[in-house]
Amino acid sequence: MAASGRPEQEDGAVAPELGRRRFLGYVLAASTLTVAAQLGEAAVAPARAEAAIPSLPGPSEIYDLNDMLTDAALPTSGLITIEVHDDGTASFVLPRAEVGQGVTTSSAMLIAEELDLPLDRIRVSLADARPELLFNQMTGASNTTIATYTPIRVAAATARARLVEAAAAEFGEATSTLTTRAGVVTSPRGKSATYGELAVKAASRTTARIPVTLKKPAQFGVIGTPRGRIDALAAVTGRKQFAMDVSVPGALPTMVCRPPTINGTVRSVENRADVLAMPGVTDVVTVPTGVAVRGRTFGQCIDAVRALRVSWGPGTEEGASDATVLKELRAAELPLVVPALDPLVHSVDARFTFHFASNSALEPNCAVADVRSDRAEIWASLKTPITAQETIALKLGLPLSAVKVHVTEGGGSFGRKLFFDAALEAAQISKAMGKPVKLMWHRTDDFRQGRTHPMSTSRVRATYALGEVLSYEQRHTSVATDFGHGLGEIITSMAAKLPVGDLAFSETIFALSTQSPYHFGVTTQLLSEVDKGFNTGSMRNIYSPNVRCAQELVVDQLAARMGKDAYRFRRQFLKEDRARAVLDKVAQVGEWGRSMPAGTAQGIAMHPEYHGFVAVLAEIDCRPETTGRQVPDAYTGPRVTRVVCAVDVGLAVNPRGLEAQMMGGIMDGIAITLSSGLHLKDGHFLEGSWDNYFYTRQWNTPPELEIIVMPPTGDKPGGAGELAVAGAMAAVACAYGRATGTMPTTFPINHDGPLGFEPLPTVPPIPASPTDGLSRAY
Repeated sequence: MAASGRPEQEDGAVAPELGRRRFLGYVLAASTLTVAAQLGEAAVAPARAEAAIPSLPGPSEIYDLNDMLTDAALPTSGLITIEVHDDGTASFVLPRAEVGQGVTTSSAMLIAEELDLPLDRIRVSLADARPELLFNQMTGASNTTIATYTPIRVAAATARARLVEAAAAEFGEATSTLTTRAGVVTSPRGKSATYGELAVKAASRTTARIPVTLKKPAQFGVIGTPRGRIDALAAVTGRKQFAMDVSVPGALPTMVCRPPTINGTVRSVENRADVLAMPGVTDVVTVPTGVAVRGRTFGQCIDAVRALRVSWGPGTEEGASDATVLKELRAAELPLVVPALDPLVHSVDARFTFHFASNSALEPNCAVADVRSDRAEIWASLKTPITAQETIALKLGLPLSAVKVHVTEGGGSFGRKLFFDAALEAAQISKAMGKPVKLMWHRTDDFRQGRTHPMSTSRVRATYALGEVLSYEQRHTSVATDFGHGLGEIITSMAAKLPVGDLAFSETIFALSTQSPYHFGVTTQLLSEVDKGFNTGSMRNIYSPNVRCAQELVVDQLAARMGKDAYRFRRQFLKEDRARAVLDKVAQVGEWGRSMPAGTAQGIAMHPEYHGFVAVLAEIDCRPETTGRQVPDAYTGPRVTRVVCAVDVGLAVNPRGLEAQMMGGIMDGIAITLSSGLHLKDGHFLEGSWDNYFYTRQWNTPPELEIIVMPPTGDKPGGAGELAVAGAMAAVACAYGRATGTMPTTFPINHDGPLGFEPLPTVPPIPASPTDGLSRAY
């Protein structure tokens, strides 16, 4: 195809050899122009830097989790379609979840670029569960933009080529003479036609295959430019549709009375009739997760849940506490191999503990379900809708074709919506009641029975001599992470391609997502997991924040022991030039090494992941006048006063969106370092609300925050959604260690101090509805 978009080959001809930017597109049989993509590209291993004692590349440096997800999605990429309508707009149904990360905006930008259509004329919606997509409808591991970058562009370029061809036939001119701009095809003779006028003419009665050439980065006018979100106006005006906004006839508010300990079971309900007689209550049924109540309002449901008297059976972690889990983790730690060889060879030995963290999003877990005897329909924010559909059909005893699963936009996820707990529970409740339900978890449900990032330990030993690091060993031991959301099926299907041998699911994911950015001689990072009795999941990273935090703290110790500056020490041992570039940038902009008052300090760290690199410089204030400040119902403690972050994701599709992702990740990193953790006691978590769980509050956010998006270092995007969390956590931990003179080893650092709140009771399982919200404002 020429640069104008003219197809060089008609349907049925032999396809030419495809080059770096030449792909095959399909024009599908439809009443208006509908196109799809076919493509295939191989992953390329990154270049290596030289070092005195180089480390062999780890599995994730050769082929990482993101590569696996991209390859798994590739076979069905041709089923991703774009439709051009006779009103001049284009629509795209995205087979991924939008949970606030901005993928609808970045997808629209890709279409706008290759289709030469203004961004405001592109409509992006979310696809229902489509089993035919196989592994191409999973949202996770910062993979959406990477996996869809080329398929969306190919489909858009195919649409543009077809529109140009239709215009050429109408004008009686050669396609090579025509140009496109802002949804209009124009000829040198002054003739023009809008995409809307050409949409029907460009349609095909049969499926046709045409080659297209994508734009070069130098030609981009949309990709790489900062753009506001296409859904921003709907968000701030309350017009965005979330699960609880879905209007289904007869679907009434529904909540669940849950057990006092993790995964407890219902033995009996002592006062079902009394609760049924309460105002507004229509149904009370027992389900696998507790006792469900349905009422006219959510307030009535809260009253009913609190009124229920239930006899509960034991849970899966009955009697467990932080201490018992830590003992279990210590017993399961894999041994270190390299011995400490003092005095000839020195070593740094450290052990770190990372406590449970809540994976609650701002939007509580929720779903709408309408289950009948022969069919079911579900509405929820889902990152794995195909797996949800399969599981719900199985649990309801219905054929897959009888279960429709609609994906709504979500108010946050960070890994939580990989699981479809609420959707399955709503379906089971609807079946038991024989009525449609609008299920919403209480915030306390999310904290105590919802998904958590698992508790873990990291045992590290690094040996050094004569100015070189000879070995680095890390043994990460974790409460088991649940991958029952479909990722295991992808690993099974891709097993022959993975560079990790015959490992179990968790160990495979650890190997494909964890890496050391440094040449530290013989390097091994291994995982051991225990205890599957908790409800766990990945939380805007799987293992990386804890693993990276432990390593960067040890790097600071190595630098100090070897008499070197922490920044220059890192720079010396980094493997990649891209990593050095982001590290240099934050050191320069953040004025690394500047004089600071006693009790304050800088920390610096870097993190590579999913073909991206981030460096973070953090400044912290640990002086008594700061750590002792009082805020109602809050833990204050040390405050991060400044953060400088430099990020390189190869090609940033939307730099403004990338900045927002980094900001959110930095706040997550600050939280899990300083203040946000769950306390386990007697088989349940003590935290029961955001009031108890001290996520980064406004008074703890850095007054100075600067995000630097590096110039493009490639022609493809890397992963961004999770990148900043690990880098920020490590930088803040290093800053804390330098400010206090003691390396932190337990996270969050406030975990072993006073709770700072009065725990809510477990019976009743949720607090009463507030009667005066103004009393909670300050």
